[in-house]
Amino acid sequence: MKKILLMIFIFFLAVYFLLTNYFPNAEINRYDSVETVYKQKGIENGWIPKNLPLSAYDIAETHDIGSDTVVGKFSYAEEDEKSFLAGLKESNEVYEAEGFLFKVDREHNLVNFRNDIKKVN
Repeated sequence: MKKILLMIFIFFLAVYFLLTNYFPNAEINRYDSVETVYKQKGIENGWIPKNLPLSAYDIAETHDIGSDTVVGKFSYAEEDEKSFLAGLKESNEVYEAEGFLFKVDREHNLVNFRNDIKKVN
C-alpha cells in the first residue's frame, strides 16, 4: 500500500512539474473549503469534481486549458466517506464519476483526482 501511495505521489509530482514548467496555460489553485471552491467557481469551470464532499478541505487542483488536463487532491472528514464512495463507480481500485477518476486513500481520508481525458476529448 505504501508503494502505491508513493507511486501516486510521484505521478502527481511529475504532472505538477510538467504542467508548471512546460505548459504555459497551467494554473494552480488551492481552496481551504468547499465554500471557497464555489466562490471561486472551481466546479463551474470544471476543475473540481461536482461530487466533492461537503467536509472537503485542503483542496488543490492544477489545470491546463490548452491540454484540458486537471489533477488535484482533497482531504475529507471520516463521516463523509461512505456517502462519497456510494456516488462513485469502482473499477480496479480506481473510482469514476462525472468525467473524473479518483484514487481514495481511506486510511488518511485523502482523495487524488484527475479528469478522464477520454471523456473530455
